[in-house]
Amino acid sequence: MPGLNQIIDALEPIEGGWRGSIPDSWLQGRTSYGGLSAALALHAAQQSDTDLPPLRSALVAFIGPLSGEIVIRASRLRRGRNAAFIQADVESEAGLGLRATFVFMSAVDSKLDHQVGTAPDFPRPGPGDTTFKGNSAVSFAQNFELLDRRDATVGPAEWLRWVRLNERDGLDPMVELIAVADCLPPAALKLIGGPAPCSSMTWQLNLLGAQPRTTEGWWLLRTNADYAKAGSSSQEMMIWNADGEPIAEQMQSVAIFA
Repeated sequence: MPGLNQIIDALEPIEGGWRGSIPDSWLQGRTSYGGLSAALALHAAQQSDTDLPPLRSALVAFIGPLSGEIVIRASRLRRGRNAAFIQADVESEAGLGLRATFVFMSAVDSKLDHQVGTAPDFPRPGPGDTTFKGNSAVSFAQNFELLDRRDATVGPAEWLRWVRLNERDGLDPMVELIAVADCLPPAALKLIGGPAPCSSMTWQLNLLGAQPRTTEGWWLLRTNADYAKAGSSSQEMMIWNADGEPIAEQMQSVAIFA
């Protein structure tokens, strides 16, 4: 079962981009796990320009299924004094599957220093905690180690989970974070009480610092569904590191066919 680093190392440069493949062990139904395809897009964006500042924001559209052989193309949209906008497309035999816009921005002097919210009271897994691999029926989940909080403190449309990649050595910290950041089921599924056909439509991630870091690979993820009607759900998401420091804020639009 190839890890993310192996998939990246196997990318073959071609004119205008890279050629690679999505292993079956990283599929989510009939398409690539969204965190994997977004991580590959980010890697391509990072390689497409020189001396990029840190990633600040990612805007991702999941347009169609991605599986098997893929082609990734990345191009500069604009580069100013402080920020660079890079677009990355991932295509497979079925056509365009993902389009992402990544914003890289240097830190600038500012009068602002404002932050709200604290991490949930859910300590990271220790030697005595029993973690689990994802559901064997969901191929991509086998690439992660997980621990969910399931007590009454978790809301009816909320998911709270510690996550880490099984194989993470040598990965760029931003690529690792993007791969982990999508590793929660849609929170609205909790309202149904079981699995249902669903598909992420769009995803926005805003980094809250220059370089993500954590301890022993563990990241704490939370998602809350604020709205779920007529087959559409909107959810807010958050990521903290092992020290409880906020790392990223997110939002996703999810289609749920139930």
